[in-house]
Amino acid sequence: MSSSSTAVPASRAPGDPTPSDLGARRRRHHGLAFWSVAFAFLVVMAFSTAPSPLYGLYQERDGFSSFVVTLVYAGYAVGVVGALVFAGHLSDWHGRRRVMLPAIAVSVLSAIVFLLWRDVPGLVVARILNGISVGVVAATATAYLAELHAVSRPDAGPRHSQLVATAVNLGGLALGPIVSGVLAQWTDRPLSLPYLVFLVVLVAAIAVVALAPETRDRLDPLPSYRPQRISVPAESRSAFSAAALGAFLAFGVLGLFTGLASVFLVGTLHHPSHALAGLTLALMFGGGVVAQTLTSSWALPRVLAAGTASMLLGLTLVVVAVWLDTPSLALFLAGGAFSGAGAGAVFKGTVGTVAAIAPPETRAEALAGLFLAGYLGLSVPVVGAGVALQYASPRATLTGFALLVGGAILLAAPRLVRGPRVPTPTGRPAGSPA
Repeated sequence: MSSSSTAVPASRAPGDPTPSDLGARRRRHHGLAFWSVAFAFLVVMAFSTAPSPLYGLYQERDGFSSFVVTLVYAGYAVGVVGALVFAGHLSDWHGRRRVMLPAIAVSVLSAIVFLLWRDVPGLVVARILNGISVGVVAATATAYLAELHAVSRPDAGPRHSQLVATAVNLGGLALGPIVSGVLAQWTDRPLSLPYLVFLVVLVAAIAVVALAPETRDRLDPLPSYRPQRISVPAESRSAFSAAALGAFLAFGVLGLFTGLASVFLVGTLHHPSHALAGLTLALMFGGGVVAQTLTSSWALPRVLAAGTASMLLGLTLVVVAVWLDTPSLALFLAGGAFSGAGAGAVFKGTVGTVAAIAPPETRAEALAGLFLAGYLGLSVPVVGAGVALQYASPRATLTGFALLVGGAILLAAPRLVRGPRVPTPTGRPAGSPA
């Protein structure tokens, strides 16, 4: 009797996992990794704003001016922008986890410098290192979350991962000043304990990300190194430029509070509390998280329109608050919350746009370009405001800043709302409800 030419599959031994079991296990693994990466992203972003409520303490101790505070803040911006230009796209080549782990380690190094080198040069170096870490993590983690979510929930669309990425980004920025402000206000080690706490949590973040699966293979052969470039399809460049403009303006509004809120609280509103400085920033960034959550089911044009309107309202309230005969803290805080809500909504819309138009193989590169525009907005206007404070009163500086940014928002609003509506492979406008 001749044997059949058809191969007979080997029988599965009792207890061996079935393909469906393996698939479910893989989805669970990627689902847990999704939240591990989100946690690490949150911690890195929180650490980036932790020093903000402490600048007043450094000023009291060393007697330097608000301009020096601006220079320290500028060091952070230099680090972020430099990282986005030179390293924000490297995870597209080497893999997400392989790039994210050393980037978090740079934040650990920054915390150590804050602890051991407390003079102004040390603050600048620590902030540059902090900025380098944020620049790499922001683009890498956003792409990493999208890819982990695609595996863990293959039947779901990208909206959940985009919401988590943007909420974690701003939520971390809100959490940092709360932690450091409270520790500075009610402990006897205000310039050490916040950094010790973040040092421990950052090490924990490295540990959980190390256990996450890699979602991108290293390119073989590796391309010749080049700095960041904007990599989006030619037909989507108009949409990308509109999104980048929106990110620049949104982060410009956030930068005013991040860099100079403590200056206005102490000098204009006469509230020197470090915890209050932290609360002010937390309200602003927290407003962004709330706005992103409430608009999760909205189409992009509606999100962007509401965001620009909220930013304008917030800037108006802040200016009114400082020009009243008796400056109003409540109005200042409300203005910060509305500004943050608007910036958060606009930022969510821009990330959704770029994630929709960028191919997976260059997604981190495109997101790095978006974050580059955003962090230029976070740094350039606030550094200009810091210089202006040397020649004008805080009230006049704040008013001039609000007029410039508000005018730019009004000019950009039509293009911002219209620009991101680009065709996607499904034939729907990017950001339209699926």
